[in-house]
Amino acid sequence: MSHSEDFERCIAAGGVAVFPADTVYGLACDPNDAAAVERLYALKGRPPSKPAAVMFFDIDSALATLPEVGPRVRGVLGRLLPGPLTVLLPNPSERFPLACGPAPATLGVRVPHVEALAGVTVPVLQSSANLAGYPDTSRLEDVPETIRAAADLVIDGGDLPGTPSTVVDLRRYEESGQWGVARTGAVPYMEIAGILNVK
Repeated sequence: MSHSEDFERCIAAGGVAVFPADTVYGLACDPNDAAAVERLYALKGRPPSKPAAVMFFDIDSALATLPEVGPRVRGVLGRLLPGPLTVLLPNPSERFPLACGPAPATLGVRVPHVEALAGVTVPVLQSSANLAGYPDTSRLEDVPETIRAAADLVIDGGDLPGTPSTVVDLRRYEESGQWGVARTGAVPYMEIAGILNVK
């Protein structure tokens, strides 16, 4: 059985998986399963009030799940993703509320390039596989033992780059072209600007 099949089976069963993203190791679960989300947050010691991102494993799945994303944003998402970025999008339908914390009108979306999970068709709620407040992990052995032991599935992806995703705020981009970087990370500002400031 492939990693993709194992991963999907784990998520469908309400499990929590440790997996390699294209940046650091992450934790994943079904974004609509309240018990699984609560367990993921508890493993990290992360307050449920802090939002997480919803990860898709191909850009078409992301866009199909978010039909309210406007044409201007759709156009740039196809150039920004897949890659080590998290994009903050307007969420007027309040999709994936368990991932949004106290701000359901904003959704963080991630589409990584992970060959081992390229066939995954379901979205997941994801967060980094570390204890809250501690460094991100680029090697599986650096993921805390308490997290690895409690997870239902652990996928070893070898050594990862180790720099978390850049977070890009596109909530006003459709209307005004405004955007910003909410967290610096794996993709440099100028690379993003080169895509988003094209007239």
